[in-house]
Amino acid sequence: MFERPIVMLDFETTGLSPEGGDRITEVAALRIAGGQIVERYVSLVNCGVRVPSFITQLTGITQAMVDGAPPAAEIVPALIDFIGDDVLAAHNASFDEKFLKAEGRMLGHDCRHSGVVCSLKLARRVLPGQPSYKLGELARRLGITFSGRAHRAEADAEVAAHLLLHIGRHLDGAYALQGIDPDLFVALNRVAAAKVDAFMGTYAAQRRTAA
Repeated sequence: MFERPIVMLDFETTGLSPEGGDRITEVAALRIAGGQIVERYVSLVNCGVRVPSFITQLTGITQAMVDGAPPAAEIVPALIDFIGDDVLAAHNASFDEKFLKAEGRMLGHDCRHSGVVCSLKLARRVLPGQPSYKLGELARRLGITFSGRAHRAEADAEVAAHLLLHIGRHLDGAYALQGIDPDLFVALNRVAAAKVDAFMGTYAAQRRTAA
């Protein structure tokens, strides 16, 4: 389905703000090629910080788990290299990208991804009228099931990856695209919801002309 790979990213963190000192505790990056997940990079992360009790209650990630995990100095460069110059995706992508860039800056390891796709924004534009666009609730309505615990990085990333594939299949069927260029998702993130159908009609016509 996808003409070039997309890497779906999910972090678990100690809080909401890297600027406020919050750090990552777990990472999952899943490479989607064609119509399936083909490669994974998953790890707990030791950033040398305290895990708040409410985070442990939400995620199940304990202080002992992160204390025994590989250090950020090992995990973050390997993660950035895993992503490479592929398009990066996440559900509420601004959150995950800001942590990725912050962690990379601390280690002098620059990100190289070629674009960012937010599956949350895409779902609002392509699947309008849903009662909720929270990952878990949207997944349940679409029949996408968790293979692990919600609010753990790999389980959330896997569900978000299947959501992205669902959106791709929806667009492919509605507009006869015969494959999705990841740059289309990047562009759709910037299109107002009311203008999506007109944008897609023009895009599909241009694709047919080029073909």
